[in-house]
Amino acid sequence: MDDLFAARSQMALSLGFHIIYACIGMVMPFFMAVSHYRYLTTKQDVYKRLTKAWSKGVAIFFATGAVSGTMLSFELGLLWPRFMEHAGPIFGMPFSLEGTAFFIEAIALGFFLYGWGRFNPWFHWFTGVVVGLSGLASGILVVAANAWMNSPAGFDYVNGQYLNIDPLKAMFNDAWFTQALHMTLAAFAATGFAVAGLHALMILKKRNVVFHAKAFKIAAIFGAVAALLQPISGDLSAKDVAQRQPAKLAAMEAHFHTEKSAALVLGGLPDEDAKKVNYAIKIPGMLSFLAHGNFEQEVTGLDRIPERDQPPVLVTHIAFQVMVGLGSFLMLVSFLYLLALWKKKKWLYSTWLLRLFVLAIPLGFIAIEAGWTVTEVGRQPWIIYGIMRTEDAVTPMPGIAYSFYLFTGIYLSLSLVVVYLLYRQIKAVPTLYDITPEPAHATH
Repeated sequence: MDDLFAARSQMALSLGFHIIYACIGMVMPFFMAVSHYRYLTTKQDVYKRLTKAWSKGVAIFFATGAVSGTMLSFELGLLWPRFMEHAGPIFGMPFSLEGTAFFIEAIALGFFLYGWGRFNPWFHWFTGVVVGLSGLASGILVVAANAWMNSPAGFDYVNGQYLNIDPLKAMFNDAWFTQALHMTLAAFAATGFAVAGLHALMILKKRNVVFHAKAFKIAAIFGAVAALLQPISGDLSAKDVAQRQPAKLAAMEAHFHTEKSAALVLGGLPDEDAKKVNYAIKIPGMLSFLAHGNFEQEVTGLDRIPERDQPPVLVTHIAFQVMVGLGSFLMLVSFLYLLALWKKKKWLYSTWLLRLFVLAIPLGFIAIEAGWTVTEVGRQPWIIYGIMRTEDAVTPMPGIAYSFYLFTGIYLSLSLVVVYLLYRQIKAVPTLYDITPEPAHATH
């Protein structure tokens, strides 16, 4: 394993773990706040117990997200020193603001966890809302920094020098809004389906049904709404990428040849040597429409991109197809659930619908991992798009492979601890939050 591959693998591993912790930690406080609001307005004890149970999950993921995020910040400096030397002063603002949001989140979470019976009930609820808002802001600010790597702005690059730096323009670059919107909706969809699926499993096992039914409904509504809104952000992202990063779009779609009325490729295995896609379904004109808003517009293919500037097609294309395929499945489940809420009440908590949610527990996070693969691999060979190559930014320090093995062990250990803590929390629910079944009308 050469140093460049080891460094990239270590960042991929770190981001792959951290993004799950961060998404759950960013979204779960909103579930907690809704449950708490329901308790304050209905005085039903089940919502208080649910809020306390979810708050423990929020604390677990806040701690793991803080640890993994801190490790990532060190890795940026250790693995990519030349990148940080030049890029740090330019996009340092979103990282510094993210640190501020993190501290606000930590303080608010402390107030919420220890504020039961000590604060005014509505102020206590407000601290929970602050946990969610600051966590959301933290995630958006980090995405803004990543968006800058895809759409560098806020400086002039002259003779290898970065001049006239404007941190605000760097932070609010052309890609930040579409990436932040897409990532935020993905986080809500993935976390909503994962949490709803776990509670659906408990309902199917007939364990504390009332408690888990309340939890399932809150999480499922969040997940379903986000999943149905996601195609809108996906369309905005596709049109943005078509304008700024045509090589990435071409790799996503395995679009080897520039042409008008370009076909959308569904599935298939790209053959990069033969410049074609095998076993694919093609929809004529659809790629032109998705990229440019009409069915006739020309779409740039990889044949117009210098070979040394082309991203890996196979990995990018398959990751994109996985993301879209899983997102489509979650949309279908979302439609069925919202239809059940609106018209088909007898479907609610039916075995087949609950099983669909159980099946969907990991799918949202797999889609997120695939989407980040598209974002990062599709930008290659650039670490700063069009300006600095990844191979030029890696540390000259030898032995990066050993660092990769060490960090792999750390992240696996951290994940095992998280799984164990969550297992204990879920297992304790029937004992700690045992609830006498409510009248039938109260469960709807």
